[in-house]
Amino acid sequence: SAARYTTEDSDTAYIADKVLDFLRLRRREDWLIHAVFLRPHPPLIAPAPYNTAVDVRNIPAPVRLASREAEAATHPYLAEWLKEMSLPGYFDSPLDLHALPEEDRDAIRAVYFGLITEVDTQIGRIIDHLKATGEYDETLIIFTSDHGEMLGDHWCWGKGGYFDASNHVPLIIRDPDAPRSARGRQVSAFTESIDLMPTILDWMGSPTPVENSGHSLAPWISGKTPDLWRKAVFWEFDFRNLTTNRYEQGLGLTSDECTLNVVRDHAYKYVHFTNLPPVLFDLRKDPGECVNLADDPAHAATLARYAGHLLSHRMLHAERTMTNAMLSDRKSTRLNSSHTVISYAVFC
Repeated sequence: SAARYTTEDSDTAYIADKVLDFLRLRRREDWLIHAVFLRPHPPLIAPAPYNTAVDVRNIPAPVRLASREAEAATHPYLAEWLKEMSLPGYFDSPLDLHALPEEDRDAIRAVYFGLITEVDTQIGRIIDHLKATGEYDETLIIFTSDHGEMLGDHWCWGKGGYFDASNHVPLIIRDPDAPRSARGRQVSAFTESIDLMPTILDWMGSPTPVENSGHSLAPWISGKTPDLWRKAVFWEFDFRNLTTNRYEQGLGLTSDECTLNVVRDHAYKYVHFTNLPPVLFDLRKDPGECVNLADDPAHAATLARYAGHLLSHRMLHAERTMTNAMLSDRKSTRLNSSHTVISYAVFC
């Protein structure tokens, strides 16, 4: 069923309305807008017509093993996470999602995509306004997200863990200055969220602070391919729960041990836990991340190689952090000695 509120009264429409109000008042000014849409997000309830906008038959089936028990057997962390999903309140639901009939879970997934459609519509309103005022060809537009959604993959719901479904997010950039030949380009090279700030600063003609570890995406946007670019991505996830201590108690860990680190390239994904067994996926043969090869002697050398990649990355990051701290301390010393205050403003 549809939400009790209308499309015009949804939180998604509200955010778009406020962005448009801001733009109308600042037509003759430079501006920067960080518009954050909550949806799609639980509770998965959409106003009409978005509650039925997407036919469940057009949604790919979840990627998962034959049963929840089989999935849980692949790793202790995953087993504990799946247990948590059966508790009332998880995913903003009073029900055990695993106890629902399959057709009900499919309906929930369809509403999720309907909420995405609603976000598309509201962003379209903002773009239409920019075109009508002539600002569209003066504005750098970046669309991305902070995380993905399991949506039934591996019998999981919500965000978390090490699967791509939770961590592979969209990134769409529209640069009005890009050559026409580069428009619509799709790039499969790896990028991370830390690349967004240098991309924006590069577009503005401003230098990137030394503290930043990202790289500008400007070459890709302009149709070029950089000679040097990252060959893998890295991320970390802290799954401690200081309220319930469920992972600490269920897995026999301290809170500080409830962490995992991931290195992923086009060939493999390696997951290192602070005090749990590792995970290794061969993404070329197993793109759905269903077979953990960490205990397979035939992959021992690969496991060690990727553990080394992750260690090298953390060592580099630690070195940069220390260097940046030293630079920041020197800057502070200079500022304090000269009683100088510097402020920075960013405009689009």
